[in-house]
Amino acid sequence: MAQRTRSERAERIRHLLETEGPAIHAQASASNDRRKETYGGTDDLEALRTDARAIKEDAIERLPELIETVRAAVEANGGTVYVADDAADANAYVADVVRNEADAADTADASGTTGDADAPSVVKSKSMTTEEIDLNEGLEAAGIDVTETDLGEWVLQVADDTPSHIVGPAMHLDRGQIADLFNERFDPDEPFDTAEELTRFARDHLGEIITEADVGITGANFVVAESGTITLITNEGNARKCAVTPDTHVAIAGVEKLIPTLSDLEPFVDLIAKSATGQPISQYVTMLSPPTDSPTLDFESPDEPITGDGNGAADGPGNSDRDFHLVLLDNGRTDMREDDQLRETLYCIRCGACSNSCANFQSVGGHGFGGETYSGGIATGWEAGVHGQDSAAEFNDLCTGCTRCVDACPVKIDIPWINTVVRDRINRSGDAESYDFLVDGLTPDEEAGGIDPGKRFFGNIGTVAKAASATAPVSNWLADAGPVRAALEHALGIDRRRDLPTFRQESLVDWFEERGGPDASSRRAARAARDGGAEIDREVVLYPDVYTNYVDTERGKAAVRTLEALGVPVRVPDLPESGRAALSQGMIATADRQASRLFAALAEDLDAGQDVVVIEPSDLAAMHREYERLLPEQSFDRLQESSYEICEYVYGLLENGAEPSALSTGDGSEPVAYHSHCQQRTLDLEAPTVAVLERCGYAPESSSAECCGMAGSFGYKQEYYELSMDVGERLATQVEDAETVVASGTSCGDQLEALLEREVPHPIELLAPGHSRR
Repeated sequence: MAQRTRSERAERIRHLLETEGPAIHAQASASNDRRKETYGGTDDLEALRTDARAIKEDAIERLPELIETVRAAVEANGGTVYVADDAADANAYVADVVRNEADAADTADASGTTGDADAPSVVKSKSMTTEEIDLNEGLEAAGIDVTETDLGEWVLQVADDTPSHIVGPAMHLDRGQIADLFNERFDPDEPFDTAEELTRFARDHLGEIITEADVGITGANFVVAESGTITLITNEGNARKCAVTPDTHVAIAGVEKLIPTLSDLEPFVDLIAKSATGQPISQYVTMLSPPTDSPTLDFESPDEPITGDGNGAADGPGNSDRDFHLVLLDNGRTDMREDDQLRETLYCIRCGACSNSCANFQSVGGHGFGGETYSGGIATGWEAGVHGQDSAAEFNDLCTGCTRCVDACPVKIDIPWINTVVRDRINRSGDAESYDFLVDGLTPDEEAGGIDPGKRFFGNIGTVAKAASATAPVSNWLADAGPVRAALEHALGIDRRRDLPTFRQESLVDWFEERGGPDASSRRAARAARDGGAEIDREVVLYPDVYTNYVDTERGKAAVRTLEALGVPVRVPDLPESGRAALSQGMIATADRQASRLFAALAEDLDAGQDVVVIEPSDLAAMHREYERLLPEQSFDRLQESSYEICEYVYGLLENGAEPSALSTGDGSEPVAYHSHCQQRTLDLEAPTVAVLERCGYAPESSSAECCGMAGSFGYKQEYYELSMDVGERLATQVEDAETVVASGTSCGDQLEALLEREVPHPIELLAPGHSRR
């Protein structure tokens, strides 16, 4: 597959922002808000997520055994199980089933409602797995009529369009667009206008087609191995109609949909609606063990209970005329199971929560943030596994690693890590360039040749910043010169509309040593303790991240002054990079080496019982999340247990007797608009900053925006500039009326300063002694 160029990607994103973005954002963000509210009202949410994760881990581990178990159960019920190797295999099997059924039926009775009177007909209920294998195209090529019966899928079939969301496939279309489509296609006596008119027409039209179909095809949310039970969880009910109305039912599911027992369904049934749409439970939860336990509707007696006892329903259990086929699709899943990095993707229950919680997805939808079939954060794993790495490469960079999907995923999949791994593999699949030998000599990374120059530049930003700081202010003048900006845009893809950072000639580390270093800091802290502070026997190593050390040194100085005023001596050593920048570009080997070097540099301080305090949330997130995969377990545990976000640490000091009066305080009601860094929220560290601001006399109001849109290097990249600004403007709209705006993250502050055209400091700058309002 030919990859889009940088300018082609930019044009594609601009188009989606204008045409589909408004409808996608309205619906995805509303579902996300409902999910958060429903999650918040579920007392046992974490227990449910833990149970669901454990069941999935067990099921994938025992997958070969479960396939044989479900084969025995379905065959004992009178059905058939077919394990398809790939899309072509599955499509050929299903086409044979449909042709055989049609040949056996009186096809003359099927005329008039499904097009060609002689053509076999299929009604189908929503299934991403059948989208994955292009089943509709395969059946139509075999001369079989296919009609989608779920409203969103049917709208797309009428429009000859493709899904933009795993759960809401027509999310990119609004009611007016659908009404125009139906009016043009079906030419009703009275034009359709309202949602009620549209859905009523769809229900009646599709109901007639379902009653005449030869075969009904459904997906399956879950397949219970021990009983062969197909579980369909929907809001429309058409899946059940497709399963039980035609005499033949074909269920197509990926092999990962198998779970061992009926009791294992419980956490999933509870979680899937909450995570997908924010509903307490779906409208329909259908469990069928076909063909023997699949009583069918009697349309002549719709009020008769469907008990399956053979009295009320037209076809009761054990009816020999009914036929059932379970098609279990592999299509790369066995290889994913053997891949330690992609295996987690198979735990996915296709709820779409990762899409709804993603700020970039909310702006462009699945036609931008998606591959051949799947969309959203988890799509990278699916596309790489079932369609190949090239499909994933088309949209993988749209994941900024903000981690908001981590809290949303009902089975706790580390989706950002899957995206990082696939990005790393894409980097390593590139052909070596003629200039690689030059870059290899200039960059201290661990990467092979062929990696995109822009990614390599941002992945080595620590080296760039150190050199720019050493040569400032000349480096800043040069970087702002028009020809240089043009060259940076051409060679590295750095958009010339984005302001570049201003590097400081004196780094934070140099400033700290100039004012006396650790000895002077100890004296200041001791003096503060004598002057009324609490006796707090702690010492801090303040981590000088790249941005704090070379660009925004003021927030580092504010952190030092704050800690000293609360009686805590500080050291600011020159420490290695955390690896965050390298991880964001998919340079895992480089990040691995940097993580090891940083731990080695801190080991003696950790042994001495000192606390590591971090200002930049994304660096702390690396230490608390990704280092688990990069460091030995004991090293990870030691660093995680002893490292803190700066405001979290100040909160702890205040809780242990330190006096807020030592800091710059408000009058008790001073409003402050506060935007917490996305990774800080995932670490559950937004609350301490809010609490500290309140303790110090401010009235913080937190933004609800999931992300600022800048996301490190993402907002600098030419192809993503408009998307970055689109996401950022939603945040800016929330805080623009506030007199004081603070933000915890480097990127958040930069983005807001660009949009609001005023300074947006870190909260610690507001709190530091001697702070004066700018």
